[in-house]
Amino acid sequence: METILSSHSLHPILNPKASISKNLLLPSQQPRPASLFLSKPITCTPKKPTSQSVKPSLAEPRNWFVHAQQGLAALAISLALNFSPVLYTGNAIASEFDVINEGPPKESYVVDDANVLSRVTKSDLKRLLSDLESRKNFHINFITVRKLTSKADAFEYADQVLERWYPTLEEGSNKGIVVLVTSQKEGAVTGGPAFVQAVGENILDATVTENLPVLATEEKYNEAVYSSAKRLVAAIDGLPDPGGPQVKDNKRESNFKSREETEEKRGQFSLVVGGLLVIAFVVPMAQYYAYVSKK
Repeated sequence: METILSSHSLHPILNPKASISKNLLLPSQQPRPASLFLSKPITCTPKKPTSQSVKPSLAEPRNWFVHAQQGLAALAISLALNFSPVLYTGNAIASEFDVINEGPPKESYVVDDANVLSRVTKSDLKRLLSDLESRKNFHINFITVRKLTSKADAFEYADQVLERWYPTLEEGSNKGIVVLVTSQKEGAVTGGPAFVQAVGENILDATVTENLPVLATEEKYNEAVYSSAKRLVAAIDGLPDPGGPQVKDNKRESNFKSREETEEKRGQFSLVVGGLLVIAFVVPMAQYYAYVSKK
């Protein structure tokens, strides 16, 4: 917005000379108002560069503050995703307790929470264990989990499952629980008094120390579960023990060399080092001698 100012348009009090000269002239000779026909008006225009120079200085800290807020928000989200126990370990904890809270399976004998058993193994287990239950009235459940976070070992977890699934002695007397922990490569077998008496302490210990850990170490989870089931069923039926897998002797040969081999290698090493030293000294001297003799 421009404001037009003129020294002739000022008030007569402020400019007395202009008013006196104006009154002495004839009306035709009096000049027109200079405020309208000024050739060189005095203008007063706001300086735009000043406002423009202020805006970047104000916008720059604002932009820096916005970027800082966005960076802090991204950092907070990243820390929440990485260190939040609900997001990171929630699946493992939930699956462990879900097995207990959901109760025993109704249409099968397997709770494969670790997802390591094939359909064939599950079908074979169902056929074998359903036949045992129909003949001997013993019910065995197999459970696979990835890892345990609430209990120290598989035995404590198996006892907890048995107590939650079959809280009374009448319900759990003829029930058996077999647990396989895939990450720890261990297992446990527990059950009610009638089940333990029918199987026998020797077969229970052999199953826990042979079938489950040995085959789980080799990641043969299907064989570990099915061989344990056959061994328990055979013990309940009074049949000969089919036995467990043989523990492989994984002793490695020693990497240390004998004294004779060490002495032989040492002699060869000395020859190689001596030859390199001779070359390192003789070759430069021969080159220097040839260079001097040419001069």
